[in-house]
Amino acid sequence: MTLSIIVPVLNEAQVLPALLERLLPLSRHGCEVLFVDGGSVDGSVAMIECAGFKVVHAPSGRARQMNAGAACAIGGVLLFLHADTQLPQGAFDCVNQSLASGLHSWGRFDVYITGHHWMLRVVGHMMNLRSRWTGIATGDQAMFVSRTVFDAVGGFPDQPLMEDIELSKRLRCLSRPACITRCVTTSGRRWETRGVWHTIFLMWRLRWDYWRGVPVGLLARAYG
Repeated sequence: MTLSIIVPVLNEAQVLPALLERLLPLSRHGCEVLFVDGGSVDGSVAMIECAGFKVVHAPSGRARQMNAGAACAIGGVLLFLHADTQLPQGAFDCVNQSLASGLHSWGRFDVYITGHHWMLRVVGHMMNLRSRWTGIATGDQAMFVSRTVFDAVGGFPDQPLMEDIELSKRLRCLSRPACITRCVTTSGRRWETRGVWHTIFLMWRLRWDYWRGVPVGLLARAYG
């Protein structure tokens, strides 16, 4: 199947050089790569276009940007990649093999979180375990899904936070996710900038509040 990689961006000039370098081989391999800009003012769009990639413009908001990218994509499989996340070598083959059996219509990668704090390795390990137990994936894990199934469940919900959790719930009703053990590498900047322990407890609280029905708009304000 043709793979479309969709990357939402908003002022990501700092991380784009490494990401663009990593995506070029996939583009040459036949993958479609779409960047969806939500109004960057730091030169991100110019950097992306200079590297030869297509940029789609959409209202800011990760869910809206990813849905806009999906609407423009031509691939039979959609992979949603955060700008600070790097795919492993062989990602294209991993995705195709995971979906080829027909047992899964969607999936995600294990994640390794980079950074100086030792707890980040624990956070990544626990994210992977939790995802296996619950069948819920997060955006940091480079979620992928067949185009027909993505359209069937209505894409990402138009909400400012937890859009990955909600999409996982919808997809889980159709099949369990394929869990690729090869790791994507994602930046620990969010945890280290805000404080590792503070961010861990904040995310636990937000997930608990989301589960018990607190309006997602309130959660987004608490997340900042």
